[in-house]
Amino acid sequence: MIIDTHSHIYMDEDYADDKAEVVERLKTAGVGKVILPNVDLSTIPQMHALADTDTDLFSCAMGLHPTEVKEDWQNVLDEMFTYLPQRKYCALGEIGIDLYWEDDFRDIQIKAFEQQVDVAIQNNLPIIIHQRKALDECTASLKKFDKSKLHGVFHCFTGNIHEAEQMMKLGDFVLGIGGVVTFKNAGVAAAVKDIPLDRIVLETDSPYLAPVPKRGQRNETAFITYTAAKVAEIKEMDVDAVAEATSKNAMEMFGL
Repeated sequence: MIIDTHSHIYMDEDYADDKAEVVERLKTAGVGKVILPNVDLSTIPQMHALADTDTDLFSCAMGLHPTEVKEDWQNVLDEMFTYLPQRKYCALGEIGIDLYWEDDFRDIQIKAFEQQVDVAIQNNLPIIIHQRKALDECTASLKKFDKSKLHGVFHCFTGNIHEAEQMMKLGDFVLGIGGVVTFKNAGVAAAVKDIPLDRIVLETDSPYLAPVPKRGQRNETAFITYTAAKVAEIKEMDVDAVAEATSKNAMEMFGL
């Protein structure tokens, strides 16, 4: 069994025409669990709708994506938090700080991130962290909290081994390895070689970042097999052993 710890295949704008087929393909590929992280208020009904079709297969995470943090962020979070008592969520996510495109909302992204981390701690939930060009800011925010109470995933890891070590020292964190590890010039493979296998979980970030040989296409959870194969190649291991180990890591982190 393989677990995809980060997939947005619930999004109607990307999977409206073939969502059922996408789900069948992931089952055929051997995926046994899929974590669906939220994006904003508009995506909550779509996420819940897919999860409710198969509660054994899908688990939801609630959160506000950093690129969706705007001036009304507090009202948005207040509404999101009302969902927490209503159903079981496996994490707060995806949350974080993203300064790749612009930094106009930097200060409120930090506030929204820290508030969501605090709520995760209060509910004993792991966090799914999106950080893009913002590792220093994420690090500074996380250091404000009790390290022993922090756990979760640094989603879409694309850094070097020094950055990996920095992330893992902030709490009980694992690193989400996706399709980028298959990209020839991305440099992620060198870091993955040195990251302990018990600190790795697999993800797709569908519909984004499809792995080679599907690069440039719409990503989907079934393609996680290519990522697993690449990690196995890097680690010089059997792919089934990689799938088993990373799935165990995910099960433990998210309480699946």
